[in-house]
Amino acid sequence: MKTRELDMIVDRELRNGALALVKADIANVKQDLSTKGIKDRVTHRMTDGAVDLFEDATEMADNNRGALAALLAAVGIWFARNPILSLLGLDHTALGELLSGNDASDADYETDRAGQRGQMPFGPDDYTG
Repeated sequence: MKTRELDMIVDRELRNGALALVKADIANVKQDLSTKGIKDRVTHRMTDGAVDLFEDATEMADNNRGALAALLAAVGIWFARNPILSLLGLDHTALGELLSGNDASDADYETDRAGQRGQMPFGPDDYTG
C-alpha cells in the first residue's frame, strides 16, 4: 500500500472515532436535558446564586454591625431631613445658601444677563484677556 492511501485510511478512522464521540456527547446532552429542562436549570442556578449572596450579605452585616447601624441612621436622617429642618425653623433653600456661603446680598452679583443664578455676570465673549 502506498503511504498516501495508508494516511487516508488512518485519517478516516480518526474522523470516524471523533464523529462517534461527538454523537455520544450529543446523546448525553439530550438525555440530560430531557430529565431536567433548561428553565429548571436556570432557575436552580439563579436561586443558588441568590442564596449565596444573601448568606454573604448576612455574614458581612453580622461582622460590621456598627457601620450598618450608622448607614441606616444616615439614610433615616436623610429621608427625614425636611421635617427636621422645619422643626429647627429652617427650610432646605436657606440651609443650602448657608452651606454654600451665599446670602441674599449676593443674589444680584450671581444673576447673569439671562436671569440664571450661579453664573458669572459675563459670558465667554466678554472676556478680552
